[in-house]
Amino acid sequence: MDQNHAPGVIPFTIDLTFEEARRRAEVVAALGPDWDPVTALHDEEAAYALLYSGLDADQQRTYDMLVAAGVFPGGEPGRAAAH
Repeated sequence: MDQNHAPGVIPFTIDLTFEEARRRAEVVAALGPDWDPVTALHDEEAAYALLYSGLDADQQRTYDMLVAAGVFPGGEPGRAAAH
């Protein structure tokens, strides 16, 4: 009997690297052949810009404060919130 396992326990292992590769392949397959990542990123950027457009002065100050505090991402490429 294997000394590293309790009696009656069957060791179980899974290759997470393989499973992650399989999951990613399934996601890409589900997106279909017409999915264009450059267009998707452009559309996401446009939606983000629209979301925070047209703010009144008080809303803009609040937004700027949250960006400065790292709560919201700024407008730079690859943006992500600091917290």
